[in-house]
Amino acid sequence: MLGCFKAKVGDVLLPGDVFSFQMPESITDSKPEKVVCGPGLRRNGDEVLVCKSGILRHKQPNLYWIDSQQRRYVPGKGESVIGIITAKSGDIFKVDVGGSEQASLSYLAFEGATKRNRPNVQVGDLVYSQFIIANKDMEPELVCIDSCGRANGMGVFGAGGLLFKVSLGLVRRLLAPQSEIAKDLEKMFPFEIVVGMNGRVWVKSKTIQQTLIVANLLESCENMTAQQRQTLFRRVADGSI
Repeated sequence: MLGCFKAKVGDVLLPGDVFSFQMPESITDSKPEKVVCGPGLRRNGDEVLVCKSGILRHKQPNLYWIDSQQRRYVPGKGESVIGIITAKSGDIFKVDVGGSEQASLSYLAFEGATKRNRPNVQVGDLVYSQFIIANKDMEPELVCIDSCGRANGMGVFGAGGLLFKVSLGLVRRLLAPQSEIAKDLEKMFPFEIVVGMNGRVWVKSKTIQQTLIVANLLESCENMTAQQRQTLFRRVADGSI
């Protein structure tokens, strides 16, 4: 099974491609290999189905996923996103997360919130929150606290910054533990950044000009190689652009 996956790493796969877990009879006594399926791959019995078009990627030991330039966001449980409050409905806030339907956010899903001490949330505010329910048969539900009841960086934010949208592939590159894009940007000037798995990015720097520069550089990284990106960043830092 792993040999079949490894042979396809770096290749372009299309929806409908199938990888089978069934082992030949000659090696049925061997220990089965474990494969972790990431975005774009779905387990179905003894098979792994490809449900997105893109390039198959691999991370040690056995994690595989499809790297695509998808822009349409499908909510996933546990994913952190940037949402926009669109309405108040009783004890529930309606939040636009860029999916096919709006998500709900309870006023009690904030750190320190009680029935008497309600959070100060207004229509139009940006919230960094996490999905606790993301099911195709149920309304998505968000919270702004972790399992310990702490905000842990979540909640209302966004005063004075700039919000824009990028592809989900670029979001995964920005959220990587050792993101080269983030490291290259930090060398130019200080800034704040919030990245949501739904493709929304919020940035803020000392001045409006620097904020716009950061946003434009991030958007330009979409289809650039590492060498092209470093050359562009160097020219901006030198003031030649």
